[in-house]
Amino acid sequence: MFHFSGFNMMFPEAGRNFKASYKCFSVSMLPGNERQDVENGGKIIMPPSALDSLTRLNVEYPMLFKLINNKKARTSHAGVLEFVADEGKCYLPYWMMDNLLLEEGDILTIESVSLPVAKFSKFQPHSTDFLDITNPKAVLENALRNFACLTTGDVIAIKYNKKVYELCVLETKPGNAVSIIECDMNVEFEAPVGYKEPTTSKKVEPQEEMPQDHVMEEVVETFKGSGVRLDGKKKKDNQLDAPVIKKVRSAHRISLLIFMFLLPFSQILARGVPDYDYQFGYLKFDRTIKPISDRVAEVDASPAVQESFQGEGFSMKKSRK
Repeated sequence: MFHFSGFNMMFPEAGRNFKASYKCFSVSMLPGNERQDVENGGKIIMPPSALDSLTRLNVEYPMLFKLINNKKARTSHAGVLEFVADEGKCYLPYWMMDNLLLEEGDILTIESVSLPVAKFSKFQPHSTDFLDITNPKAVLENALRNFACLTTGDVIAIKYNKKVYELCVLETKPGNAVSIIECDMNVEFEAPVGYKEPTTSKKVEPQEEMPQDHVMEEVVETFKGSGVRLDGKKKKDNQLDAPVIKKVRSAHRISLLIFMFLLPFSQILARGVPDYDYQFGYLKFDRTIKPISDRVAEVDASPAVQESFQGEGFSMKKSRK
């Protein structure tokens, strides 16, 4: 603003914007060593003449630019990293050329702009592999340090653990293009492309056991004979012979009975006698089952006393006459 004799004369600011067209190339075409810092960020490399023009125009800092592909009617936004490109050329990250549908050597229009400071942004990963990252917000925050601005609809690429992840910018506030330099921005993530909610498997209810009300008793006689005491006395009541009783489920009993009916009686061996005709892989069950109602305890009220010795004894001492 200039002052002449009390009158204020203001020159319009519209004519002070920077606008130029360059042939664009990917960073891999930049002469010299490989520049991974450019490829993993959101900034471009411009020629030194652009810096001279920007200095004369007194462009607002930080320098932000609108990238326009007039052929495909595609736009995006970026910052500038260096002014070391050859005259008439500019170099872009490969993911940015993909967004603008540019080929090597296409004409790109670059225009200086002023963008609002970002307050909110929402991203959607293009692969479910992004879910393997333990702390995605921290990874994204570290990667965005190499970016100057974000544009709604762009697909940015970040590198983490030698792997490149692509994320689509779904939403930005307070505008469709925002500056992320020195800002406090809230970040949200949408479910990745192709992600499916895990189906909750139904809990398998444990099968209830069959009631054990119907139980049959199996009588096994270990010794068929009767025992006597060596001293010739009568056995007590609790020492009387009693069969051993085992409880077996009715289902087991039925299967055993069926098996026993299928076998000839000659093949059913007595308990405790080995089967010398055993064939490998062939099982035979030998059980004698007798219902309780048919069992009668036969205990003699007064068992006969058996004489242990039938010979005559004599004394070693000679009797005195």
